[in-house]
Amino acid sequence: MMKEIVNRLKEKFPVTAEIYQRDDLTFVTVEKKYGVDAVAYLKEYEGFTHLVLLTAVDWLEEGEFQLTYLLNNPKAKHDIGLRVRIDRETAEMQTAHHLWPAVTTYEQELNEMFGISFPGSPRQGHRFILDEAWQGPPPYRRDFDTKKYSEETYFPRPGRSKIDPAEHMKKKLYPEGM
Repeated sequence: MMKEIVNRLKEKFPVTAEIYQRDDLTFVTVEKKYGVDAVAYLKEYEGFTHLVLLTAVDWLEEGEFQLTYLLNNPKAKHDIGLRVRIDRETAEMQTAHHLWPAVTTYEQELNEMFGISFPGSPRQGHRFILDEAWQGPPPYRRDFDTKKYSEETYFPRPGRSKIDPAEHMKKKLYPEGM
């Protein structure tokens, strides 16, 4: 069934990759310019009426972000992940808020945490996770230096000790030593 859906999708949009993860889960990749139209097609014509999530992966070395629209067809009990790669330096994607109001929240999160812009999305630029005073780069980007940020932002308090995360994990994983 999923191969039939993907074949119909391919008749409408050029699919650059397809992965049949399980019988009920498939991932397809389309170019950025077809992304939201392909999502709309899957919703309107293939029964994927539920947006499960919209998420991003930072492919730092490749200079791209991967957006994944995970959609569910509740009648067929199938999921499809539609993937789109976008340039990391000019991270911008067409909004899909007209398809599901809930996508606005995901777009807002990706804007705030990855710096991905969704022009026209209703809550772009409004903070809801980070503090209003946040001045740093988007913290979910892989090149965000969490340790440096923490050391520059937070001050030492009495009774609190510093630990090296790598040494801490070694002790947790190998309490007897290696």
